Amino acid sequence: MAVVQFMVSLDLSVVNVGLPQIAAGLGFSEVGLTWVIHAYALTFGGLLLLGGKAADRYGRKRVLLLGLGLFGLASLLGGFAQDPGQLVAARAGQGIGAAALAPAALALLVATFPEGKARVKAFGVWSAMNAAGGALGVLVGGVLTEYASWRWVMFVNVPMAAIVLAIAWRGVAAGPPTARGGRPDLLGAVLATAGMTLLVFGVVRTDQYAWTSPVTLTTLAIAVALLAAFIHVERTTSREPLLRLGLFANRSVAGANAYSLLIGAAMASAFYFISLYLQQVLGTGPALTGIMFLPLALGVVVGSVLAIKFGYRVAPRTLLIIGGLLTAAGFAWFGMISADGAFVTDVLGPSLVAGIGFGLCLGPVVSTATAGVAPHETGTASGLLNSSRQIGASLGLAVLGTAAQNRTGQAVTPQALNDGYALGLTLGAALLAAAVLIALTVLRRTR
Repeated sequence: MAVVQFMVSLDLSVVNVGLPQIAAGLGFSEVGLTWVIHAYALTFGGLLLLGGKAADRYGRKRVLLLGLGLFGLASLLGGFAQDPGQLVAARAGQGIGAAALAPAALALLVATFPEGKARVKAFGVWSAMNAAGGALGVLVGGVLTEYASWRWVMFVNVPMAAIVLAIAWRGVAAGPPTARGGRPDLLGAVLATAGMTLLVFGVVRTDQYAWTSPVTLTTLAIAVALLAAFIHVERTTSREPLLRLGLFANRSVAGANAYSLLIGAAMASAFYFISLYLQQVLGTGPALTGIMFLPLALGVVVGSVLAIKFGYRVAPRTLLIIGGLLTAAGFAWFGMISADGAFVTDVLGPSLVAGIGFGLCLGPVVSTATAGVAPHETGTASGLLNSSRQIGASLGLAVLGTAAQNRTGQAVTPQALNDGYALGLTLGAALLAAAVLIALTVLRRTR
């Protein structure tokens, strides 16, 4: 399960360093390029609830293997893409595969390890691999882009998916489905994904159409209507609801998902901005840029190990508060980057602080999001948590990326680009401060 999560997390960040080369190779526009990230994050986040429900309904191992096969196939097709549309479609296919395998893997983890020390340790290992995949994805992407081709950031997933498929086939117990009922609510999944996609699309296009323009207002209104229709369908459907809204009555579930959404928004934007800052402002090559992300990766691993060490004695809520504050401090430090800066003075220190803080958050937020949830709904709760983080990633990148673009303006000088990236990172610190406030006010004080 740790290797599965490593692969899924790696694919969220492996394309970041290769974005300039992808744009040049396939002819992406500056705004269109963000859809290489959005296509994965939105389908992943929008369909995770359906994936979690399917895992509970049809068996976790079966859904896990299906997702792995689809993920590998989409990666292969993406490596052969000849135009922007084909690559975006392949990234969407990867997202669909990940939406099936990620909640199944996390539900298997919850079912395998009982509450107490065993689960704390398991979540610590899982969160360390999750974090390592996200951070090392940038290193892998940089090396492959510079010394092979940007296409290998897609191809690299094919052998990895095949290896994980073989491991899971032999090493994961099949087990019976934990839930029996009506068929999962496919309409709800379509409405949720379409609504979130339109919402992000409307925000991203504000660089062409003002916020008050008829085009933007209409797009956002349709997005809100689709999301409202999703809530209505979940309350009235005769099928098995994609999401039982009563789950949000559990303060742990509600608070952890709000926290995860804000963390996802900040971290996805940080990977994007820092990668572009190193390459477009400081003039660093792709491979060296990937190496410069290693302190962030190591910081996350250290934070995850500390979460295991203190998780036996400290409440998850406390770790979420401390981790959130550390990550916010790192982002505020990132916001002080300068056009004539350097890795040692502008990136190294905040990478370590933000990485350790983020690592402290990962395990506790998972254990909090599944606390008090019935066994037959652990897949749904796991999918909901992952969904919150991925939807947050896409929304955060859309909003913060738009703000950064507005600050940059039409100029493409290092100073103008630096000002935009600095603003985006500072806004990320504000999102993290809001996450800490949620942990303080929503989550209960428990052991």
